[in-house]
Amino acid sequence: MSEAGAGSPPDESGAVSRPVTDAAAPRLVADRAVPRLVVRGALAVRTGPGARADGSGTPAQGAGAKPGGPAAGPWSGAEEPGGDIVIGADGRVLEIRTGADGAGAPQAFGASSDTGVEVLDATGCVVTPGLVNAHHHLLQTAFRTLPGTRGVPMRDWLALMAAAYRRAGVDAGLVGAAARAGLAEALLSGVTTVADHHLTWPAGLDPAATADLARATAAAADDLGARLVLVRGTAGDDAETAALSADAVADALVGGAPGGVRADGRVQVAVGPAGVHSDGEATFRLLAEVAQQRGLRRRTQANEQVDVAVALERYGRRPLDLLDEWGWLAPDVTVAHLCDVTDEEIDRVAASGASATHAPGCDVPMGWGVAPVARLLAAGVTVGLGTSGGGSNDAGHLLADARLAMQVSALVGRQLAAREVLDAATAGAADGLGRPELGRIAPGSAGDLCVWDVSGVADAGVADPVAGLLWAAPGRRPRHVVVGGRVVVRDGRLVTADERAVARGLSRRLARVAA
Repeated sequence: MSEAGAGSPPDESGAVSRPVTDAAAPRLVADRAVPRLVVRGALAVRTGPGARADGSGTPAQGAGAKPGGPAAGPWSGAEEPGGDIVIGADGRVLEIRTGADGAGAPQAFGASSDTGVEVLDATGCVVTPGLVNAHHHLLQTAFRTLPGTRGVPMRDWLALMAAAYRRAGVDAGLVGAAARAGLAEALLSGVTTVADHHLTWPAGLDPAATADLARATAAAADDLGARLVLVRGTAGDDAETAALSADAVADALVGGAPGGVRADGRVQVAVGPAGVHSDGEATFRLLAEVAQQRGLRRRTQANEQVDVAVALERYGRRPLDLLDEWGWLAPDVTVAHLCDVTDEEIDRVAASGASATHAPGCDVPMGWGVAPVARLLAAGVTVGLGTSGGGSNDAGHLLADARLAMQVSALVGRQLAAREVLDAATAGAADGLGRPELGRIAPGSAGDLCVWDVSGVADAGVADPVAGLLWAAPGRRPRHVVVGGRVVVRDGRLVTADERAVARGLSRRLARVAA
């Protein structure tokens, strides 16, 4: 998907706005100037890399920025001044008023019960862009803490998970229930966009029928109000069948939308094999053809424990050698994990323009390695953050995994700073999806926000409230979550569904397996 140019910022679909020259221009401008929501009185607003704290700059200007290094000196408030954020009727950020300019901003926009403009109280809170989970396997939400699956070699884990899928009988009902639970958990953790690398497709399904599973996931996202990137993945599927299925999934979810992003920006489709350990050159090449024809992003996994071992056994080469040869090191590709990489391989990824995703909540507790994030960033690689699936992580709390990323970073390089990891969980992850309108708070960016309460005892004595989001109580729930100007979590509770009913729905589906 092409990034926004130097002109107008992207709309909700990520497309760049074109100049309007007909008689509709005044009406469009007026609509965009109408506020829908005001987030008032934030202690600090973390806008993201590449955009100044006063809100100036556009997503396009920040799109190429890499997450920055440690901030110099103690937190003074100048880096992320407090203030108000105004979201327009089109679901995009209209204005940011920081510091003294923020006082009275809601009144300036007529925000009251009389005008219909909603006001969210952010007193004592830090506001960040909505978090972007760059790598998840939502189906695995149904397979957490399975006996025998912890601390085992990756080969054994893959076999155990495959057996669990067979017992459960993967169908649209299970996929939808697992996605609904995983996406609800995501929103309650401050994650507004989830990239779901779906790898498990029942054998014998007609390619057109596979679209039903994808529709079940997309329906869950639409119902709950989350953004979804559905990655039609493969894990040993027949190459031609996988390509036909990817085409059918894209047609069903986004049609011919540019960049594979639905017009409202809420659903995106991408493609990607699980890795060279499970899929051969034909699969990579055929899925690349689908991606090229439809303008889709590509995603895969590389240089985890089993990936390196199988590549050496089967091909006598390392995974990134094969990805490079097969055309899968390119600017439209994101590679997850990258635990076991050499300096030369890091340079190769950087030169290709490919991005990376760090998933410490999966790789570290399973003993599969630690990605050298600081070295990747130093080489110029855009790095996002993901949780991976419940079968290895057991949780979908990206902020908690951000803390883990900081904690283990010094084992393989320098200590990562809170802000650069937070930026990886927002702008870095969004850029890897080709979505520069996400992961930032700037005029014209998508109105996806998290309001984090830092006034409680868990944050008492914290000198830097932005860094404290990760270091202190990273398992916290946000006070409010907004997606495209719509409040989906209010006062720590889902607005769009009953949390316990969502959990019961998945439990009932799994009870059929146990019976």
